[in-house]
Amino acid sequence: MNNQKQSLSIPIAIIIAGALIAFGIYWTGRGQAAPKPVATTQSASDLSSIAPIQPTDHILGNPKAKVVIVEYSDTECPFCKQFQDTLHQVVESYNGQVAWVFRHFPVHTKSVNEGNAIECAAELGGNDTFWKYTDEVFSETNSNDSLDPAVLPQIAVKEGLDPTKFNACLSAAKYTDKINKDRSDVVAAGAEGTPFSVIFAAGQKIPITQGALPFADMKNIIDTVLKNS
Repeated sequence: MNNQKQSLSIPIAIIIAGALIAFGIYWTGRGQAAPKPVATTQSASDLSSIAPIQPTDHILGNPKAKVVIVEYSDTECPFCKQFQDTLHQVVESYNGQVAWVFRHFPVHTKSVNEGNAIECAAELGGNDTFWKYTDEVFSETNSNDSLDPAVLPQIAVKEGLDPTKFNACLSAAKYTDKINKDRSDVVAAGAEGTPFSVIFAAGQKIPITQGALPFADMKNIIDTVLKNS
């Protein structure tokens, strides 16, 4: 038995795990099969490779929120594009109780370059610009490697970034190691598709195994976690 399961009281574990499995989720380490995914097939037998929330993470919402959704995303994934809007709605609906962390899970050819672009936006413009820039990338692409790379500096200019500095940062591809580290971490956790998300709550990690769930399902999950954490 791992330390995470030991630290969670048995009554709460039973209540939360039962509810989450009903919504197509595994409770960490329980190994119970989820229903067929909506968009992607995911498994999560070991979440030890999923790093805790760090100051260097891109966080939308209250960093001290009771529930933090860590999403591993790909800017060329059509389901991630859909889930981007859903998670914005989630954060806005919970008045500081839920925050969202964006990490990289590139599975398309152009995703690493676009990942570097959004990291450069963060470097040059800060956290708010990171989220605005990322939203613009998702808005501009039709997914599946369809975004013209020439659009990336155009978005940078739109968000008020210095185009010379942005292009130099993007050309250096200096965030590629970070992007690939995120990918290797989530693959080690059993992720087989994008988006892959993990809820951090009450010292626990709860993997979402059904990809881009709609808002109503996310609300049911979060309400259950908040009630029992």
